[in-house]
Amino acid sequence: MRRYRLAEPVYVTRPTMPSLARYSEKLEGVWRRRWLTNEGELHRELEGRLRERLGLEYVSLFCNGTIALMVALQALRTHGGEVITTPFTFPATAHVLFWNGIRPVFCDIDAETFNLDPRQIEPLISAETQAILPVHVYGTPCDVDAIQAIADRHGLRVLYDAAHAFGVEYHGRSLLSYGDASVLSFHATKLFTTVEGGALVSKTPEQFRRVNFLKNFGIADEDTVIGPGINGKLNELQAAFGLLQLETVDVEIANRQRLTDLYREQLTDVPGIIIRGDRPGVSHNYGYLPILVEPEKFGMCRDELCDSLREFNIFARKYFHPLCSHFPCYSALPSADPKRLPTAERVAGQVLCLPIYGELDRETVLAICETIRQLGRLGRTDSGGGR
Repeated sequence: MRRYRLAEPVYVTRPTMPSLARYSEKLEGVWRRRWLTNEGELHRELEGRLRERLGLEYVSLFCNGTIALMVALQALRTHGGEVITTPFTFPATAHVLFWNGIRPVFCDIDAETFNLDPRQIEPLISAETQAILPVHVYGTPCDVDAIQAIADRHGLRVLYDAAHAFGVEYHGRSLLSYGDASVLSFHATKLFTTVEGGALVSKTPEQFRRVNFLKNFGIADEDTVIGPGINGKLNELQAAFGLLQLETVDVEIANRQRLTDLYREQLTDVPGIIIRGDRPGVSHNYGYLPILVEPEKFGMCRDELCDSLREFNIFARKYFHPLCSHFPCYSALPSADPKRLPTAERVAGQVLCLPIYGELDRETVLAICETIRQLGRLGRTDSGGGR
């Protein structure tokens, strides 16, 4: 195999940084006002800009997406009992349930979208079920209509973990407008970032007011605390970063779309590599580039490919492996039994997210694809044509 080790490491993602000079300009006002947090001028401006950009009325900024999810459960009065969710997600999705005294019930996923499979939800509903917590994995929309129909039949809340779904639209409507609430992450790994941060999208003015009380210790005014809240506020330094990011996020999405098209063009005909196209009716944000590795056809398993790519300075990630249901804190739950989650188990063993970010150049993507192609050929040769 002809070896091309990239001169610099290429990671699965990399934030597109705003101009340091422009960021400094934003901070000059913060220094002048000496208002660092508690819904300062930049915080209010960013909330307003996000409402416009996302086409949503009730957006509350948070210090991170995890706290936003915790508050969303409280705002929906979901605590105790059980919540049906996916094992194929970042740990925070399950952890926020634990922190709210809720027992996660893991449901298998759909083989095409990697999201909760609506056909598997209803058999898991019990007298203890409070809500459904689906995840729009990689920003791909869940089957929102089917999930809502199930929730309506059983009187359940639907809270979407939309950490990956910034700017995604489904049939011309913001994906964040579905369900009883949606939560975004603005972590540094996301295509829109405030370094750390997140947002909670409410559906009603009453819910919006409750969320804003809960994220600020339950404080209504300097003499009144209406209930037990938490400190979930986004500060002015983060808001300044987010305002500059918002100016370029559409360019970032467009750049990622071009890179996604290039990956698809280069990898579609590689034996044992599955890379999916856009879904009908969806305006994607191209935040992630997942592939599935079929070892019998490709010539090596996903873990071998991941390790081999690192030898070439290519740092892909196994999002999401292991499943949340494998974590020691959840593995004893009846719903965590691998036999109940066959699709999630298979996908978690095959998925690999390749590097994608707006400043990634075409030549590097071509080098990544050629490396994958050659590793597959080598694996098939070494194994006598397949495993």
